[in-house]
Parts: sequence; C-alpha cells; structure tokens
Amino acid sequence: MTKYSGPTELYIGGEWRNANSGETISSVDPASEEEYATVQKADESDVDEAVQAAAAAAERSSEWSTMDPDVRREHVRGMADAIEAMKDELTLVESHDNGKTPFEAGLEIDMVIDTFRYYAGWSDKIKGSEIPVSDSRLNYTTRDPVGVTAHIAPWNYPFQLAGRGIAPALATGNTVVLKPSSVTPLSALYYAKAAEKAGLPDGVVNVVPGSGSGAGSALASHDGVDHVTFTGSTGVGKSIQRDAAEAVADATLELGGKGPAIVFPDADLDTASRGVQYGIFMNAGQMCWANSRLVVHEDVYDEMVEKMATIAEGIPIGGGIDDDGQMGPVVNKEQLEEVLEYIEIGRDEGATVAAGGGVPNEKDVGYFVEPTVLADVTNDMTVAREEIFGPVLSVIEVEDEAEAIEVANDSPFGLTSCVWTNDLSRAHRVADRLDYGMVMVNETPNTWPQTPFGGTKMSGHGRAQGQEAIETYTEVKNVHVNLD
Repeated sequence: MTKYSGPTELYIGGEWRNANSGETISSVDPASEEEYATVQKADESDVDEAVQAAAAAAERSSEWSTMDPDVRREHVRGMADAIEAMKDELTLVESHDNGKTPFEAGLEIDMVIDTFRYYAGWSDKIKGSEIPVSDSRLNYTTRDPVGVTAHIAPWNYPFQLAGRGIAPALATGNTVVLKPSSVTPLSALYYAKAAEKAGLPDGVVNVVPGSGSGAGSALASHDGVDHVTFTGSTGVGKSIQRDAAEAVADATLELGGKGPAIVFPDADLDTASRGVQYGIFMNAGQMCWANSRLVVHEDVYDEMVEKMATIAEGIPIGGGIDDDGQMGPVVNKEQLEEVLEYIEIGRDEGATVAAGGGVPNEKDVGYFVEPTVLADVTNDMTVAREEIFGPVLSVIEVEDEAEAIEVANDSPFGLTSCVWTNDLSRAHRVADRLDYGMVMVNETPNTWPQTPFGGTKMSGHGRAQGQEAIETYTEVKNVHVNLD
C-alpha cells in the first residue's frame, strides 16, 4: 500500500499545527484493513480557536469582507485550479481513506472542481433590489454574508459533500470551519492546501478533524457560528439541529434517504435496470440518495428482478488503487456488520435473496459485501423502511400507478425518487405527486452544481447547490433612506 504523505495537522488561522490535546485519529483503508494514516484530533479548545480565527476573518473591516467581488471570484476559481492540480494525489487519498474505487474517487473530485468554478462565477452577481415606498424615500435590499459557516461533512463522499457547501460560502464572502468525519479525515485537509495555493487570507478556511461528539458538537453549538451545514444520518442531524439552536444559528441539514425507483411496464427495462444499478451499487450503496427501493409494476416485476440479479452477480468487487473492481468495500467493520444484519432481517421477515446476500468468497480481507437484491419485499418490512447504507436493493411489486405512488410516498424520508416510463404525461403526473425533494425521470440519481439538492420529511431541510445555496449563505439587509 502506498504510504500517505499528505497533510496531517489542523489548519487554523492560516497555520498548520498540532491539536492542543496531542491526540490523533487513524485512517484505516477499508480494502486492506490496514492503517493508512494518522492525523491530529481537534477537541473543543481547537474548535474554539478555529471559530475565533474565522470570526476575525469575517469582520466587516477585514481583508476578506472588503475584497472586491471580482477579486474574490479569482480566489474561489484559484481553489478550483489548485484542487485540479492535486487531483491525482486526491484520487489516491480518497480511495485509501474511504474505500471507493479510483474511478469513483475521480468523479467526486471532478464534481468539486466544477462546483468551485460554478460558484466563482456567482461572486460578482449577488445583488439586492429597490423597493418602491414613496417619492421621498429610498428603500433597497442587499444580500450580505452570514459570517462564520460551520461545515460538518460525512464519510461517504468526504471531499464532494464538504466542497458543495464551502464553495458557495466562500463565493458569498463568508468564512469556513470544516470538520470532516473522524472515519475519513484526510481529504478535507486538502481544502486548506487549496486555500493556501489560491492565496485566501488567513482564517477564511479552517480545518479541524475530530470526533462528532467532541469537535462536531462543539462546532455546531458554538455561539460564534452563524450557519451550520451538516450532511449525515437523520439521528445525528437531529443532534446537530439542537446544537445549532443553542447558538441561534441557521442549519442546512441533508440527512437520510430511502429513495424509490418506480418502473412502469412501458419503460425501457434494460435502460432502467442499468440506471438502478448505478443508483444502488455505486459507492457500495453508501449514498443518501440511493434508489434502495425498486417499486415495480406487476407486469414486469419478475423480469426486473431477474435483470437486477444478473447485474448484481456480474459486478466485479474490489477496492484500492491497484484493483480493477467496479464496487469497493463499505467504509469500516461496523458498517459491514450493520449491512449484513439488515440482510438477515430481510430474510427473517420473508424477503427472498435473488442475488448476493453475504461476503464475497474470494475476499478474506477488506470490508466487502456482495451486491444484494432482495425480492418479495413488502413496504412494511424493515429493509423497506430503514436506510441500510449499503449495496442492498429491495424490490417491491405494485398493481398500478396509484399504488406505486402510495408505496413510494409511504416512507419517513423524502430525498430522491426516480421514475422510469416512456409515457410523458405519466412522467409529469407522477413527478408532481411524489413527496420528494428531487425526482429523476428516466435518469439514475444525478446532480450538477447548478441544480438544488435536498429533501423533505426526515431527509432534512434547506438546499445545497444551485442559486438556492447563494440564498442559504447570505442574509437580506433592508436599507431605508429618508430623502427629505
């Protein structure tokens, strides 16, 4: 295994330094089960110093706050260029730290580069409006930065899901404190390297790897933080919401999902099955927006089960930079055990294992799970109700369109849904009736920097990406001038 040679220290106020406690976090390669790196572990005191540094950089008289928008634009674009220059190194790091294949890691980094370039273009286009009130009074609005933004990133897409919040926060003139998951702490430190290379003022970007209960909670509840962005489980999201409330800070929460992919008889079943494959087996199913429930019309149910089983059995499994596998391991032993437990629960509740269902025979090292297809699932089963966060597809049979919509909406989550049909009227009708933040028609779960991302119900609130993120990281100021 290639030795890690990247940054390992905290980055606070423009300086690389050790944690106050001297404690460290280990990064374990999920494919080899070997320690890949150790990094400094921030505690509450380190977080406090990071927030203070960010607050100083966000002062109205600071270099960052008084910077011309076109200059800020070039700084944000410079971060994109710096990340692009480090892509090969980041691909290696993300593959070892998270377990995803190099191809998947490369896609993640490309998305971040595109995101920073997209939001760089927003830097000089943020504006308010004039409001007519009377002939002798001028009333107008501006959109000002919220101030210090906290970003608590997950382990499934460590680099991408941090970057989609950091980019608009910087483009709108805010400062950043990033706390990556303690499971995957490495790639976040490259945002600090990118900030240095792009010449951002000290304190604008700060990175503090640490535990969720320690550094994460301290960051979310810090009274110097003005906005918290969190991506992760619904349970932890509730805690983050409570922590943010202590500081009266706004929070954007992108939480769990149990997305349905509805397949109607008139759909192109080969295209649909390949789309569902991406939507559940990409990143070993560790995606909040995974289409983990396949809701299929009875006329094509057996055929879709067969197609998905054939696809699952044909996916090469492997991980690491020197492996040609198409699906890597899950992130750690705890996640492996949880996924296998859910498969057993499915069996016990009456589901039929059409493909997979265990650990690959040829893999005696690494946290690998077979791509699994569960047939004969009903929507009241645990595997249809709870987020598994692994490569497990639950296939549910329905009689007609009305039942398909009912089953799809019968979930505590509301992040992403997919509809597969060649009937244009049906596509729009079903999309209108689905209670989800995102609906894909004849498309696997997909996103772009310019499109809003977020859900309803227990999947959280607020939107990442798109113009909506510009609104998230700015506040409206109203100015009233008496001209008499």
